[in-house]
Amino acid sequence: MPATSPRNTLLGCILWPALTLLAAASGGLASSNSKDFYAALTRPAWAPPGWLFGPVWTALYVLMAIAAVLVWLTPDRRSRPALVLFTVQLVLNGLWTWLFFTWRLGAIAFAEILLLWALIAWTIISFARVRRVAAVMLLPYLAWVSFASFLSLTIWRLNPTILGTFPLP
Repeated sequence: MPATSPRNTLLGCILWPALTLLAAASGGLASSNSKDFYAALTRPAWAPPGWLFGPVWTALYVLMAIAAVLVWLTPDRRSRPALVLFTVQLVLNGLWTWLFFTWRLGAIAFAEILLLWALIAWTIISFARVRRVAAVMLLPYLAWVSFASFLSLTIWRLNPTILGTFPLP
């Protein structure tokens, strides 16, 4: 339930950053050995260097945690469903790295990132109904996942022997 008491305020200020950190740590664990793997992949010329992902994701996770806390702190009956959506997309966020880098399942990773994108968009809409600034804070995340979706598709298509074949024409 969203915060209205000092105890719930403190709970939200600990809970949402902790859950976001857990998703980040899960992705970090799955990608801990990805440096060599990413370097070995055939990538498009527009692919970012591997070192860029850490700083970008750090900034995005900070924004995500703050946005969730803001929704938690807003007494609105729509806060709870919005935070449930946020939690579900966090789980998918952490799962993608495992699918792509650890298990090297290109098709499933691509399908999953499309679902993640849809859930982020839905979360933004839900957050906007509760606290507009929280929704705005998730827009860079949606933009990055949009880019990452196209990059994921392109890398998968360029590396069928490593990430599986591409079943689409």
